[in-house]
Amino acid sequence: MSGPLLLFDVPWLLYRAHFALPSSIKGADGEPIGALLGTVRTILAEIEEHDPAAVCCAFGSEEATHRVELLPAYHAHRDPMPDALRHRWDQAQDLCAAFGWAVRDGGDLEADDVIGTLSGRRSSHGGRSVVVTADRDLMACVDERTVVRRPAGRGPGLVTIDVDGVQEQLGVRPDQVTDLIALRGDQSDGIPGVPGIGAKTAARLLARHGDLEGVLRAAGAEGPDGEPGGDPVHGDGLTPRLAGTLREHAADARRDHAVALLHDLDVDAVPDGRTDRAGGADAAEALGMARLAKELRGG
Repeated sequence: MSGPLLLFDVPWLLYRAHFALPSSIKGADGEPIGALLGTVRTILAEIEEHDPAAVCCAFGSEEATHRVELLPAYHAHRDPMPDALRHRWDQAQDLCAAFGWAVRDGGDLEADDVIGTLSGRRSSHGGRSVVVTADRDLMACVDERTVVRRPAGRGPGLVTIDVDGVQEQLGVRPDQVTDLIALRGDQSDGIPGVPGIGAKTAARLLARHGDLEGVLRAAGAEGPDGEPGGDPVHGDGLTPRLAGTLREHAADARRDHAVALLHDLDVDAVPDGRTDRAGGADAAEALGMARLAKELRGG
C-alpha cells in the first residue's frame, strides 16, 4: 500500500513555532528564525513517522474575504501578525519548495480550504491523507481514509484523530462538525454560535436531528428560503425556550455555517515525491539554520 498524502497547515505551524521557540534563535539576517525552524522540524518529524507518498504545504489568506464579508467579527479579535513572524512568513513557501514539498496556496481563501479540497479529492480516489493542524473545522475532513494530527494539549506532541476520535472529542460525526460549529460557535475564529448552546447541547441536538437544518426545523424555524416553520418538536435537549432562541437566531446560525464551511478549490494535484534533503539543507544554511543543515546532510 502506498503511503498517505501528508498535508500541513503551514500558517498554524508558523504561528505555533514562532511563539514556542525563543527569539534568541537568530537567522543569518540577525532576526528570530524560530518560526521556520520549528515548522521544518515538525514537518520532518511527521514525514519520518508516516512515510508519505507525497507532502503538501498548504498556505492561504489569514482570513478569507467571503468569510469576513459574511461575519465581520471573523478573526477580528486576533492580534496583528508580529513583524518578526511576517518576515519569516514571506520566506516559508520558498523554503518548503526547496525541500521538494508541494506548495499550494489558497489565494483569497485559507489553507484549510486547500487541505479540505486535496484530502477530499484523494479520499474519493481511494487514497489516504494525514492532515496536520490544530483547527477544529478540519475535523470535518476526517473519514475512513483521512485522519487529523493535532496537539494533545499544551505539549509539543501530536495525536491522531480518526472517525471514532472525532466522535469522542466533539460528540458528533465528522460530517456534522460544521453544523456543530454553527450551533456552539468557535471562539478561536470569532464565530459566535447560538446563544445558550454549548458543545454538549449542540451534539445532543445533532444526534437527534441530523444536521443544522434538521435542528432548525425541529425548533419550528422558517426554512432557508423563508418557508413557514412547523410546530416545534421538543425533547432531547430542545426545550421550548431553546426552540425560541433557535427560531430567533436561525439566520445567524445559517450564516455561521456558511462561514465555517470549507470551500472546494481549483488547486493542482500533489504529485508523489520524496524529500530533497540536500536542497533543504542548502536553503536552511542560507537562512542561518546551520545545525539543521548539518543534520540534513547526515552530520
